[in-house]
Amino acid sequence: MTVSLKENERIDDLQRNGYRIIQNPQKFCFGMDAVLLTGFARARAVDDLLDLGTGTGIIPLLMEAKYGCRHLVGLEIQAESADMAARSVALNCLSEKIEIVTGDIKEAGNLFPSASFDCITCNPPYMIGNHGLTNPQDAKAIARHEILCTLEDVVGQAAVLLKPGGHFYLVHRPFRLAEIMAVLIRYKLEPKRMQLVYPYVDKEPNMVLLEAVRGGKSRMRVEKPLIVFKSPGEYMPEIRDVYGY
Repeated sequence: MTVSLKENERIDDLQRNGYRIIQNPQKFCFGMDAVLLTGFARARAVDDLLDLGTGTGIIPLLMEAKYGCRHLVGLEIQAESADMAARSVALNCLSEKIEIVTGDIKEAGNLFPSASFDCITCNPPYMIGNHGLTNPQDAKAIARHEILCTLEDVVGQAAVLLKPGGHFYLVHRPFRLAEIMAVLIRYKLEPKRMQLVYPYVDKEPNMVLLEAVRGGKSRMRVEKPLIVFKSPGEYMPEIRDVYGY
């Protein structure tokens, strides 16, 4: 299917099922964190999945390609990003499976029925405060800073919308790990699996991937570290697998 592109937009190949995505590098393009989250997350063909803060729709597209979930929804507050996501869904002829909703994460519990999703994913804003923030209305700033929603907003809404025993998948920054664990447990999303992501084997981790289960028992598995680069510009084999290279 052909779709119209707007100024500064381009179409990128996702290397999965022939799927493509519309992006605008002047605004915001998906990053490695979103791709790694889809490599870490698990779903079934019968699952209903919600992606909170979907941006241009990268996570629903990749999760559909990987698992063929029954129905996927991407919630995005920025109308321009949601429009790009919807056109990407149409571009891949997936409008009957993937739904893009323009709305606020903080209001997600009013937009969808309670306990209606088997899986929820989120690649939320990482940064708190105003560090490095120049324009709070900028699309990139909104994606990276807790301007329009906080970690607690995300976790609280996920707890409302997950079915009992449903799975919540999150990518975040290790410097907030203690806070993340505390918030998850407070909302009865029990951390079950964690993986730290390192840019190089001799560097500190710069991402953490987490799986939590609504109402799960207290027991967590820490998976082996995920190393991104073997050398500058050369991905480790595990990363190439995630990207489909």
